Amino acid sequence: MNSQLDRLLADPKPKLVRSRRKMMKFLLQAYHAGVPGLMAKPSTDLLAHSGGYSFHIGCPNPELRTIASWILTSGGGDHRKVARLIPALWKRHGQEDLALVGLLLANMSQAELGEDPWLALIHLFEAQEPLGALLEIAEEMVRGGHAIPDDAWLIAMAGQSALWHQVAVLFLSLRKEDFGGARALIATAPRGGDLFEKIRTRLLTQEH
Repeated sequence: MNSQLDRLLADPKPKLVRSRRKMMKFLLQAYHAGVPGLMAKPSTDLLAHSGGYSFHIGCPNPELRTIASWILTSGGGDHRKVARLIPALWKRHGQEDLALVGLLLANMSQAELGEDPWLALIHLFEAQEPLGALLEIAEEMVRGGHAIPDDAWLIAMAGQSALWHQVAVLFLSLRKEDFGGARALIATAPRGGDLFEKIRTRLLTQEH
């Protein structure tokens, strides 16, 4: 555990969670506190620019998990307060913000979010999003126990926009069972970058 982050998160802060503005500022402090001492700032700046994030501070995943756990604890069992942080984190669009959204969605139920977790995620999307980050968020949600939606849901999602179509394919790639009637969804998805095309090729190769 990072000692600086440990001190910052020593106690739950329920009052802080109730203020989105103050909480967003506090989370920036937490991200900085979680960065290893030898992290190279120019590298994180480059990653932010190339990855489509507003910033990339360099806070590692274990520390982000600690921050997410602290947020949920500070919510005092009222996760609806925590859920209200999610759109603000997405709008700010830092690399750590998006990773934190995934961790929160993975650990919250439909009742706590007010809608299905997968719907809560896709309703956050703007016109363009970093597909690698969306895949990592989806992987985290699956690890958290949220089952990938069925074919009909994904096909309906894919019809909404080019981005949603690509993301539906990413979601499908995390399924363990056969893809059923979703082969056309994979084949007709708009062309993406190297990551997306590797995933598409793997899925179509697996399909028979």
